[in-house]
Amino acid sequence: MRVLITGAGGFIGQQLVADLAIQHPDWQIIAADIQPFAAHWLKPNIETLVLDLSQSAAVQQVVANCLPDAIVLLAPTSTTTGMCEAQVQALEVGGTRSLVQAAQVNGVGQLIVISSAAAYGYYPENAEWIDEDQPLRGHPNFVYAKHKREVEHLLATAREQHPQLKQLILRPGTILGKRAHNQINLLCKKRSVLGIRGSRSRFVFIWDQDVVSIIRQGLEQASSGIYNLAGDGALSLAEIATILGKPYRSLPAPLLSLALRCLKPLGLSEYGPEQLDFLRYRPVLANRRLKEQFGYQPRYSSREAFLAFLTAQGMPVYA
Repeated sequence: MRVLITGAGGFIGQQLVADLAIQHPDWQIIAADIQPFAAHWLKPNIETLVLDLSQSAAVQQVVANCLPDAIVLLAPTSTTTGMCEAQVQALEVGGTRSLVQAAQVNGVGQLIVISSAAAYGYYPENAEWIDEDQPLRGHPNFVYAKHKREVEHLLATAREQHPQLKQLILRPGTILGKRAHNQINLLCKKRSVLGIRGSRSRFVFIWDQDVVSIIRQGLEQASSGIYNLAGDGALSLAEIATILGKPYRSLPAPLLSLALRCLKPLGLSEYGPEQLDFLRYRPVLANRRLKEQFGYQPRYSSREAFLAFLTAQGMPVYA
């Protein structure tokens, strides 16, 4: 088995490469990322290379040279901070297109893509629990969500035109782990938790090791399909505040929108008024298909994952 992992130097990528190298020493792991790898990655069944997914010719060449049985597409180590939208699109959407084309030309059997709950978008019409059959709408004000939707539409077209390439699409909620760094870290550092009056703003969490195990199981079983990744249950912002032992302050949406509209241009807030949709209309993922069809039970519920995250960060838990 030869597995090409792009974005292998990222948060999930590093863990996946290490896991596969140990669990399957007979597999050849080709770890690719836009940044060079450290020397400790040099193991007998791991090959590393630098690859910029926005360079289509380079992608085609790498796949043709490696001839992998499966490709896993993850986020790269570099963030998109400082990139214009066209550059981000070339990396995320263009890179996916190039990988799909290269996989088709070179007879790759399976493509695993880590998408996101953001592909569903942030809308008042979102179902209370979103399953995999809900439409993908992204969001015009969130580049990340917009590009995830574009990537998934590209993949849907590829499934129709080239059904011989098995696709396993994974849509995780917020990924937590011992070394996770995302908006939840920032939330935990605030003196209080700010919410929007009338909105529960529920979060679903999945532990990083669950994501790695799900990808490994998908490779081992040559799986295909589309699955939400989330632990059981969800946590509202008010519940998160209680666990953190911090006050929860809910403000009317118009007031909060006005405040962010004024503060962001002054550099007093990193968020603009578009952030309201992100909090008000979060996609809350149902995981029934993951458990019943894919056959995987997450080790932690959303609440347990959040508590484990706080413990790993050395932060107190109050509830």
